[in-house]
Amino acid sequence: MHGAGDLRVEERPDPVARPGEVLVAMEWGGVCGSDVAYWKNGASGTAVLRDPLILGHEVAGRVVASGPGVHGWDPGLRVTVHPAQAATGSVLPPRLTGRTNLHTRVRYFGSAAFHPHTDGGFSELRAVPADQLRQLPDGVSTEQGALAEPLAVAMHAVSRAGEVRGRDVVVNGAGPIGCLVVAAAKFRGAASVTAADVSDASLAVAKELGADQILNVGGGDRLPDDCELVFEASGAPAALGGVLRATARGGTLVQVGNLPGSAAPAVLGDLVTREITWIGAYRFVEEISDALDALRDGLDVSGVITHRFDIGQAAEALATAAGPESSKVMIRLSGG
Repeated sequence: MHGAGDLRVEERPDPVARPGEVLVAMEWGGVCGSDVAYWKNGASGTAVLRDPLILGHEVAGRVVASGPGVHGWDPGLRVTVHPAQAATGSVLPPRLTGRTNLHTRVRYFGSAAFHPHTDGGFSELRAVPADQLRQLPDGVSTEQGALAEPLAVAMHAVSRAGEVRGRDVVVNGAGPIGCLVVAAAKFRGAASVTAADVSDASLAVAKELGADQILNVGGGDRLPDDCELVFEASGAPAALGGVLRATARGGTLVQVGNLPGSAAPAVLGDLVTREITWIGAYRFVEEISDALDALRDGLDVSGVITHRFDIGQAAEALATAAGPESSKVMIRLSGG
């Protein structure tokens, strides 16, 4: 990305694994909403492009070579990437020990939050710090491995809710993350999952990933009443009033959809009068390993993929991901 609307597929010199790094031949990458934001706006939230940036943090591929001092990553191993790395000097207070997603300064694959920017993995080759690699289990393809990062986001959200086994769950918003929350909740033993959205296409994907009931709230359906456990995955402030109203008195609402960083009107009165517990869920800690274990154990989330493109079609892939009829758009980066 060189700027808003200025996406180029370029030839660059092959990277070399430096000490502590592993050279990976990337095979698959998933397009995230932040990638689309850079493409549309030249920015994602407060992160603004100042220099060209290679996008992509949902990636997987095969090891090519290891840099000096790195052992155990044999050529050919299939791997995915934990895209977050705490910036130098960022220290968590004792009360947040282990919650590494809450570092105040984090370098993330494919992010312009820092300058120099942190290039992502939408490339044929990428040198990756060894401690950010995760080996794919037997039977998990690199295409599936590229879904581990967004599945980890969903699994972290489900973990934030506590025990879901045997509970009835509502997921508002059936974009890729919402659909993966559906799959994660079912995998963790939810008794039933109801998915709500304004798009029939998105709801069809939610059904594919295990939703027991789907509701088109833009077409006349309404959220059920007295829902004990609700996941808000749309990130739309206008939806918050209805979602809070649907949450049972004393119930729990997990906010996994990114809300705007600027002021936005929302009806929040029920948060107090119904004593709702409203919990934020941000990225993930080590749930990427949980996601890989779930994929190994048979969780099939391939239904979230609606489109596949080759790397030379990257602009078309981004445009498709920005459209209303897509869920997860994948880019074949090489091989695989």
